[in-house]
Amino acid sequence: MSVPVANDVTAPGSLFVLSAPSGAGKTSLVRALLDADPGIEVSISHTTRPKRPKEVDGVNYHFVTPATFARMQADDAFLEHAEVFGNLYGTSAVWVAQRLAAGGDVILEIDWQGAAQIRERMPEAVEIFILPPSLMTLSQRLKERGQDDQEVIDRRLKEARLEMSHYPHYDYLIVNDDFATALADLCAIVRAERLRNASQAVRLGPLITSLLDSSGMQSTPAPGQPTPS
Repeated sequence: MSVPVANDVTAPGSLFVLSAPSGAGKTSLVRALLDADPGIEVSISHTTRPKRPKEVDGVNYHFVTPATFARMQADDAFLEHAEVFGNLYGTSAVWVAQRLAAGGDVILEIDWQGAAQIRERMPEAVEIFILPPSLMTLSQRLKERGQDDQEVIDRRLKEARLEMSHYPHYDYLIVNDDFATALADLCAIVRAERLRNASQAVRLGPLITSLLDSSGMQSTPAPGQPTPS
């Protein structure tokens, strides 16, 4: 008897949420993950934050005016949105839905506020939190970036303590002490989630059908019994 398995349906992709305090290395880890795994895409957020030097609209962020952001928010265009350091950030609901429906995996770089919203709307999402090895290391990384003055750095460190207090709500924790090890951990999480994803039954439909279909199998005689001629 064969067990019917859907073979004509595209298996939905998985949604990964990555959060971390500023300076913990979240963006660098995501960039390295994308280089190592072409099967995953990062969602490009909309933001009202001013564009920094070398940033490209549509690549780093979709830079929009506060009025445009408010209009999109009123139209329920965001899967999640949050205010961070006085700037607004939001994830396109349509873009994520289209990628997941097509079978692609998507990763979101968002803060704990956005992750909480995702948790309510899509509890099946896989949430990962990146921790620094220490506050001293975090402070040093923020200084080495050369993007902020000391006042902003102090504010980011204060905010980091609040952000890190939300770690119990996440599925996985990665300490970014050694970058190569942290990247290997992130890749392993993505791989493991793909393998345990319920939609694997769809992806492996033909194989499962062939394994469970006994129509083409010959019975094996018990020990001591003659082999059928």
